[in-house]
Amino acid sequence: MAISYKKLWKLLIDKDMLKKDLQHKAGISSASITKLGKNENVNTDILEKICKALDCDISDIMEMSEEPKK
Repeated sequence: MAISYKKLWKLLIDKDMLKKDLQHKAGISSASITKLGKNENVNTDILEKICKALDCDISDIMEMSEEPKK
C-alpha cells in the first residue's frame, strides 16, 4: 500500500493556494511540505493541521493505493 497526496495538491489548486500558503496557514514546516510532495509519511498531527486549515476531511487530502512507492 502506498500513500498519495495528489488530492491535496488538487485541492490547493481549487482553492487558488500555493504550497507556501498552506505551510503558513496550517503552521507546518517546509520539511513537511517536502515530505508530502514526495508522498512520504508525515505525522498525523501535520495532517490534522492541514485539514483544519483547509476545512476538509482526511479523505479529501490523501488516499491509499495498491501501487508500491517509487
